[in-house]
Amino acid sequence: MKKNMGNADRIIRTLIAVVAAYLYFSGTVPGTLGIVLVVVAAVFLLTSLVSFCPLYTLVGLNTCPAKKA
Repeated sequence: MKKNMGNADRIIRTLIAVVAAYLYFSGTVPGTLGIVLVVVAAVFLLTSLVSFCPLYTLVGLNTCPAKKA
């Protein structure tokens, strides 16, 4: 897996995941919508930890800065 996420993207995804998890576990967003929110948060957290987003590959995005040779 080639990294395709930059640090800013990883930080934003992690923050979104933390906020989404807080909203679910505090009871602000209950039910099915809350479960969907937690699943999305888990995906965001996982992709930010491995610095790879499969959706970016399909769309052709790369937020990882280019390495200087």
